Amino acid sequence: MTYPESFSVSTPSDHEILIERLFDAPSTLVFDAFTKPELVRRWLLGPGGWTMPVCEIDPWTGGGYRYVWSKDGVPDMGMSGVFLEVASPVKIVATERFDEAWYPGEALNTTLITEEGTATRVAITVRYESREARDTARRSGMEHGMAAGYNRLETLLSENASAS
Repeated sequence: MTYPESFSVSTPSDHEILIERLFDAPSTLVFDAFTKPELVRRWLLGPGGWTMPVCEIDPWTGGGYRYVWSKDGVPDMGMSGVFLEVASPVKIVATERFDEAWYPGEALNTTLITEEGTATRVAITVRYESREARDTARRSGMEHGMAAGYNRLETLLSENASAS
């Protein structure tokens, strides 16, 4: 898979992974794509073949979310969390815990959505409870799934911008 020039994954600390990507869309559309179930289930799928039959999002401070991904021949994968901060259209902070933990503990996701001219940068910092958890996530190839999802998100944002 080829990554757009604006896509990057780094490890700014022993407990964090930072994922960034620039999208050709206004911040309000990008924020909606992260908080509206009918949009999230169209792009947050990782590599090909996955669907999201469960996508529940209550995007307010104290609200929660629940995602379940499915793929033929593979056990379903579920994840949920609580929103600690929601500031439309610039910031989302939420916990993350998988039903079947594949890394130790819980993670904290801080999503910053920043307009840069006519584009919008999404920077997600995932803070894990330990270096071991961070390294387990990094070894999983998570950036491949995120890159695939972000490519779908770029298409979705283009379609929504055209419809506006």
